[in-house]
Amino acid sequence: MKHGLDFTNGAELLALCKEHEMTISEAMFSREVSKFGADHEEVWANMEKALDVMRESVRDSQKGDLKLLGGYISGESKKLLRRIERKGALGGMISRASAYAMGVLELNASMGRIVAAPTAGSSGVLPGVLVAIDEEFEFDDESLVRALFNAGAIGYIISRNATLAGAEGGCQAEVGAASAMAASMVCELLGGSPEMCLAAAGDAISNILGLVCDPVGGLVEYPCQKRNAMGVANAIISAEIALATGGQRLVPFDEVIAAMYNVGRSIPYQLRETALGGLAAAPSVKNIKPGCATCGGCK
Repeated sequence: MKHGLDFTNGAELLALCKEHEMTISEAMFSREVSKFGADHEEVWANMEKALDVMRESVRDSQKGDLKLLGGYISGESKKLLRRIERKGALGGMISRASAYAMGVLELNASMGRIVAAPTAGSSGVLPGVLVAIDEEFEFDDESLVRALFNAGAIGYIISRNATLAGAEGGCQAEVGAASAMAASMVCELLGGSPEMCLAAAGDAISNILGLVCDPVGGLVEYPCQKRNAMGVANAIISAEIALATGGQRLVPFDEVIAAMYNVGRSIPYQLRETALGGLAAAPSVKNIKPGCATCGGCK
């Protein structure tokens, strides 16, 4: 791999990939080595660890009964997986990936170990997609680590030019960013070009522009869990479309990110992680206390 390269947006990333005949994952790996002064083995090992933790988070989410802080979600992942095993999955791999993503959110809510990719509230999307697609195609670990470097490049660009914080940009900045990262990652895994990867990432963001952040009880449980499942489906569909169309799209990736940032700034503060609007303000949960959702005593 070539090193000493850097980029600040999608256009620069594509130019680097074209000039040096690199994939997005190679460009991001090169940047990490150059910017942080670490050796190749250390940078690679750090991403291998992230992959291991993602796998563990999916596996650990299916062990026993997790004790969640708020109790607003509880075991939905296992229930979905049981349905898939019993009756088959309507969405095939997407259904399994969604179940895994929901499980990681349950693990996060029980203070288990996860990778914030890019945030705790969106931590289920990447591992859900990675584990499910690996089960489907049996990639080697090197390919999966490269895929995470690809995803990291997308997350880096979004963080530099917009935001990854629900408090600043709504859930479009959290699950939306995670979905974009996963879409690009899937594209590269399946042989897509850098142009296709950015097209997939752009579509993933476009599809959920304006998504609000309204955590019930102020905790990253409900509705975040099911939005992670949606982010998984959105990522895979966006990747499929980009691969099928050769990455053709009307609005470039950088303009999509700019639009997302502007939309986020326009979202009322009540819908940006304050738990004052949206589902968090619904009458049935407005005064809910931790544990109430699973008690059933007031129903």
